[in-house]
Amino acid sequence: MELITILNHCHRHRGFVYQHARFAADQLSIEVDVRPRAGSSAVCSGCHQPAPGYDHLPQRRFEFIPLWGFLVFLLYRMRRVECRNCGVVVEEVPWCDGKHPLTRAYMLFLARWARKLSWKETAESFHTSWDKVCDAVEDVVGWGLEHRTLQSIRAIGVDEIQYAKGHQYLTLVYQIDHGITRLLWVGKERTLESFQGFFTVIGEQLAAQIEFVCSDMWQPYLDVIRQKCSQAVHILDRFHIVAKMNKALDEVRAAESRKMALEGHEPLLKKSRWCVLKRKQNLTSQQNIRLRELLRYNLQTVRAYLLKEDFQQFWKYISPTWAGNFLDFWCYQTMHSRIEPMKKIARTLRAHRPLLLNYFKAKKQFSSGVIEGLNNKAKVTIRRSYGLRTFRILELALYHSLGKLPEPELTHDFF
Repeated sequence: MELITILNHCHRHRGFVYQHARFAADQLSIEVDVRPRAGSSAVCSGCHQPAPGYDHLPQRRFEFIPLWGFLVFLLYRMRRVECRNCGVVVEEVPWCDGKHPLTRAYMLFLARWARKLSWKETAESFHTSWDKVCDAVEDVVGWGLEHRTLQSIRAIGVDEIQYAKGHQYLTLVYQIDHGITRLLWVGKERTLESFQGFFTVIGEQLAAQIEFVCSDMWQPYLDVIRQKCSQAVHILDRFHIVAKMNKALDEVRAAESRKMALEGHEPLLKKSRWCVLKRKQNLTSQQNIRLRELLRYNLQTVRAYLLKEDFQQFWKYISPTWAGNFLDFWCYQTMHSRIEPMKKIARTLRAHRPLLLNYFKAKKQFSSGVIEGLNNKAKVTIRRSYGLRTFRILELALYHSLGKLPEPELTHDFF
């Protein structure tokens, strides 16, 4: 079987013929001559209509998918056509876009590998450059963003991740509907203007169709959601509430430990941090023993720990009414505990009481678990690349990994 036969089987284009295949002079690449089929008409690249030929341009090389370690190039002399609507322009060819030196098949091939490997590893594996891999990803992502559908968005989640040193954040908006989770928007910084950019992209009509929104308690996010999605059920991020409570408990433990050390008391709280912060089911046998010993003492840390554990019952309720009653009683107890960090948490929960109860009004269908999982995948994408050169490159990488974008159809699925 010859290479021409394989190409005709997997990369056949109407109106064009593969003529000859040979090794190049350096014996490291294969060159395949392509010519127009006799009697076929060229297509105008402007209006995409058949047009009569005008002349030929010098031969161009189009890089194709490597074969057995050999680079493969398609050689073709582009025709210029005299179009009735567009004048004299270069013809349109089905294997390439414009003046791009990479074929569509090769760009999609590189882009798919770039989803599994870092861009540098992809370039090294296929003996190409990082810039060509970047161009391939940019082309595929651009096509996918242009052709993706946003009509069926029912639930979204918004969160931020740090992508560089110096408090540099990204605002990420996800679709978290049952059956589809994907990245919808990447915004620079976690500001009100950044999040508003998402609603500018989708428009007022699609924003009005959103039924559920999950977020944390970052005030700019709350303001934008109240302004742009007032009809949606706004659910606060359970993960961040638990994290804030653990942070408050740790502050109590650290302050009391320092106070006991200054007053010369026995260091009861030494090596107790993870005993009080971890879930009971995740404690080791030694930590369980240490926790039981600690609970014998009347310490602020112990009282704060019991308040934290008691609050976990809140998430088990089904009725918003009963959940609200429990929340009110817990906040009342906490405000009389004389433990300032925990009182601060209680004041925060009281201020956001309606948003907390929306978790039960949504029948626990949506939570931050999906969002945190997608955030972890975004961090893996950034970490795998050991940092990305610009925000634009970072944006492309995240859309490519998490956007679940449609891809252009080819004559053959090469990977």
